[in-house]
Amino acid sequence: MNAPVPGAVPVIAIDGPTASGKGTIAQRVALALGFHYLDSGALYRLTALAALRAGVPTGDAARVASVAASLPVAFPEGRIELAGEDVGDAIRAEPISEAASIVAAHPAVRDALLDRQRAFREPPGLVSDGRDMGSVVFPDAVLKVFLTATAETRAERRYKQLMGKGLPANLQTILHDLRMRDARDSGRAVAPLQAGAPEAVLDSDDLTIEQVVSIVLERYRIAVRVQASGRSGGAGGSTLQD
Repeated sequence: MNAPVPGAVPVIAIDGPTASGKGTIAQRVALALGFHYLDSGALYRLTALAALRAGVPTGDAARVASVAASLPVAFPEGRIELAGEDVGDAIRAEPISEAASIVAAHPAVRDALLDRQRAFREPPGLVSDGRDMGSVVFPDAVLKVFLTATAETRAERRYKQLMGKGLPANLQTILHDLRMRDARDSGRAVAPLQAGAPEAVLDSDDLTIEQVVSIVLERYRIAVRVQASGRSGGAGGSTLQD
């Protein structure tokens, strides 16, 4: 693992499969620490939405990468806007989630969004969530967490999330789609979904949101102490095993 760069803005990288709750956890950790927050998945969802609206097939890597490179996005006051339109709910719909998983597998798309993601690293710190935050985007993150849960637990969470927003949802369809996405994300040639060091894994099956947030904050405190005591140990070994 890459050691944190002395003096660099600290980053907490939270990776994990679809519907693992990493977005909710990352936002709460960022709020607790007063850090900035990056939802990297939103950029891929926005790319998918923009491509579909432009009539660009999600399988056309070059054209989708062009869409990603010129994506007219903004995140004012917590909103997610595409060309000035609030699309926060639209990008969470299952068809867009599926399309985002497809476009995210294109190396050209990932390259097009890399610098945009890294630009979120500003003082006093950043909490980022995604699938390759710790392995590719911020390899020197002071703390790396791989948040996971069974496919069944994640499907139920996503089902309740969509129903709560008044969006159509079918539990069995969501479960099937999650398993398909897991296989695609883990098997892609570039930046595959991977846990990294075993001690980074945090299984949230039997934990509440508050408990997971507490564990991540404690891991961060330990990582900072290790870093302060002599950066030679690296942050990866500072996480707790659950």
